[in-house]
Amino acid sequence: MNWTIYLSGEIHTDWREQIMAGAKANNLPVSFTSAVTNHQASDAAGDVLGAESEAFWRDHKSSKVNAIRTKTLIENCDLAIVRFGDKYKQWNAAFEAGICAAIGTPYITLHDESIIHPLKEVDAAAMAWAKTAQEVVDVLKYVTTAQAV
Repeated sequence: MNWTIYLSGEIHTDWREQIMAGAKANNLPVSFTSAVTNHQASDAAGDVLGAESEAFWRDHKSSKVNAIRTKTLIENCDLAIVRFGDKYKQWNAAFEAGICAAIGTPYITLHDESIIHPLKEVDAAAMAWAKTAQEVVDVLKYVTTAQAV
């Protein structure tokens, strides 16, 4: 089986690249999908539908256009990795974790110990909590190949 892994969350560090490189180095049977990680492109996704004079309506249209992608990718993945960084609040990541929980898609949270408390509900529904990209790769290795690390 080839697993489809959806990568959700924080866009300001290279955690996605670390996980993809680790999966490739271990020759894991996985492919990766993700939300749009270009912040400006994501914010402007709805602009093709016409200019808005109020920020709320621009954000509203862009979030709906972005949701076409994220909803489809989440519904079609086998597992999601949801990354929470400590510099910004990733409300979108929490929302996507909630979607996973609601539709029964297993997910792993990835964050450090400093934000355990604010993520307690998100972590409670996760199948695992990892502190590093390498821990995620180790879980992926076990889950996709049944080989211990």
